[in-house]
Amino acid sequence: MPLRDIDRKLIDRCLRKEPGAWNDFVDRYMGLIYHVIGHVAHARSRVLSAADTEDVAAEIFLKIVDDNYAVLRRFKGMSSLPTYLTVIARRTCIKELVKRHREEELGHTNAHRASIDDGASGEVESILTADEVHRLLEDLPERDAEIVRMYHLKFLNYRQIGKRMGIPENSVGPILARARQRLREAAEQRSVG
Repeated sequence: MPLRDIDRKLIDRCLRKEPGAWNDFVDRYMGLIYHVIGHVAHARSRVLSAADTEDVAAEIFLKIVDDNYAVLRRFKGMSSLPTYLTVIARRTCIKELVKRHREEELGHTNAHRASIDDGASGEVESILTADEVHRLLEDLPERDAEIVRMYHLKFLNYRQIGKRMGIPENSVGPILARARQRLREAAEQRSVG
């Protein structure tokens, strides 16, 4: 489907930073963005609150305006603008959901909330460096470490991991849960020692 004239004009207006152009863009594509977020969350079995959905939508729109509308400047018109934006929104949404999921699993969200709720002045658990993550993964059996890498670093879903590893899809979750528990224990031992 070729680029529609209305979309071409909207892109040009945004790139020229005409007053009201960004508001028109958001009004036109807000529904699409929210639809993509809902679809991605459903496909990843995630339930998002209205606030979480708004946060993810904001991240997607920030991605579009980032670096002086780089996403719009890269658009070549080889597809319709809605198709192009769907791909951008899906990728950004997946990265955001994976990041949030990872933070929840590592306890960063709860640690942060606890420090706020308690009024404690203690520091929130620091984020591990890449070297620390690699050292922790070395403590896992190779298969488990590879599954962790595929899920958390390559953003593959359970089905894709099962297929690549030659294991049943429903065994991926328990393997990840055990691996995460081992990683938590190893991280605690390193911080104590």
